[in-house]
Amino acid sequence: MIVGIIRKTSDSSVYTKTEVMRCQLCFFPFYLLFFFYSVDSSLAQISINEDEQQIQRSQFPEGFFFGTSTSSYQIEGAYLEDGKGLSNWDVFTHIPGKIRNNENGDVADDHYHRYMEDIEIMHSLGVNAYRFSISWARILPKGRFGKVNPKGIEFYNKIIDNLLLKGIEPFVALYHQDMPQILEESYGGWLNHLIQEDFLYLATICFNEFGDRVKHWITLNEPNHVAEFTYLRGELPPARCSPPFGNCSAGNSDVEPLVAMHNMLMAHAKVADMYHRHFKTTQGGLIGIIAFAFMYEPLRYEEVDREAVNRALAFNIAWMLDPLVYGKYPAEMHECLGLELPRFSNSDKELIRGSLDFIGINHYSTLYVKDCIYSACSMGGDRPVRGFLSTITERDGVPIGKPTAMPRFFVVPRGMKKIIEYLKQRYDNMPIFVTENGYSPKIQHDEHVEDLLQDVDRIKFHKAYLAALASAIRPWPSLIFSSTGVILDLFFWTVAVPQSHFQLYKSDFGSSQKQQPTQCNYYILPHAKKKKKKKKSNVIITCKLCGRDNS
Repeated sequence: MIVGIIRKTSDSSVYTKTEVMRCQLCFFPFYLLFFFYSVDSSLAQISINEDEQQIQRSQFPEGFFFGTSTSSYQIEGAYLEDGKGLSNWDVFTHIPGKIRNNENGDVADDHYHRYMEDIEIMHSLGVNAYRFSISWARILPKGRFGKVNPKGIEFYNKIIDNLLLKGIEPFVALYHQDMPQILEESYGGWLNHLIQEDFLYLATICFNEFGDRVKHWITLNEPNHVAEFTYLRGELPPARCSPPFGNCSAGNSDVEPLVAMHNMLMAHAKVADMYHRHFKTTQGGLIGIIAFAFMYEPLRYEEVDREAVNRALAFNIAWMLDPLVYGKYPAEMHECLGLELPRFSNSDKELIRGSLDFIGINHYSTLYVKDCIYSACSMGGDRPVRGFLSTITERDGVPIGKPTAMPRFFVVPRGMKKIIEYLKQRYDNMPIFVTENGYSPKIQHDEHVEDLLQDVDRIKFHKAYLAALASAIRPWPSLIFSSTGVILDLFFWTVAVPQSHFQLYKSDFGSSQKQQPTQCNYYILPHAKKKKKKKKSNVIITCKLCGRDNS
């Protein structure tokens, strides 16, 4: 997720530079928009011309369903309250120099104490879905090595119950990058097969405690991103890597990402199997997973680069989805990695194949791809673990799309349509949630609040991506689309920090100052206003929101 911190100066009308980091944990409520609607002829009127979008509310049927989304570490705070144990992120962010300005999530958005206020904000927008994640260390402070924390169960019960009282459907992720630190210290976390049983234990508790009310479960958010940024690049805890990908104290970037992903996939498979066999009949829910998903285009008009695009998609998306649908890793990975690629036993294949009820993807941008088999590449592009390819953001000095504050994120709406078409064709029209998509304009130093509230570029972004989504839906009437946005200013960090912001609301966190909606809010909010109740179809699309300051 992409999140930002807006720091106030002594002059209340001026904000300093926003600090934003790409990681997978969001700490302050941010809001997705789920739009449930049936596809009709009005969608055919939507142009996907990327220069000028003419998308209007009237072009979409009644019944758009707006939701919100967060992750536990990035919003809850209360990191040692009411029996919660230390998580990997609690420990990592307290190591001097690991996080810019030595910031941490000890308080974060204080959602643990202010969840009722946050739910009321969602309700005031007319949303009726909320995706949040469970803090593993709040439920099981010591994993399987200790007892269940009743205060943790009570906290999530209160969230679920109050959401339902407001007519908001809970979507619950079991893992969004934070785990009890004791699991890392005891056996190495995702590098050890023992974590599969720990994850199954967590899931069983959650299904028993919350499953009577939760109908949409997500096992893991972006395991492909976790594998890459934790075990290949070494930027996320426990920060393991090796040259040329990074300079960590321990790790093997050529092997460990493959091992970690294998354990995450098997953990998902065991949880999904248990849910389908023991809970689905009585609880009636669905279970899926979320992948981080760039789209790719060839850098050069050559066959080798077109083949490299296929490898990029295989090494980024099919790496985690092929086993869950077909029971095996993609052929492109077998060709490049050979015996380095972990193997599924026959019993593993039976367990993992068909273990998804839906696919979730987080899509932000599109990149060019260059072949590294027949061309010279640097930065690890010539290594098997990267698929012998390099990803690039510009061609002949021209960016692939309009730049944003994030160095690898460019505005390329056509990529949304292309990634959906790729997924639908490769996975036989399986239901899809686009669970994240959004825009982050750069903030200039000492920019005034009035300037920050003008969200013209964000509006253009949403128009273009909504049009691309609508275009992708037309040939696939059974698709499910959704995407996340931030309504409150978010705190986010990794080692490298660009300057950007993703908020729909501006406010002074920790004070009574009223939240100030941005102009994008006025564009989005009319879509969220509650209409006369209408039967929902199985198609969802969404848009991105944001906003609240952590001062």
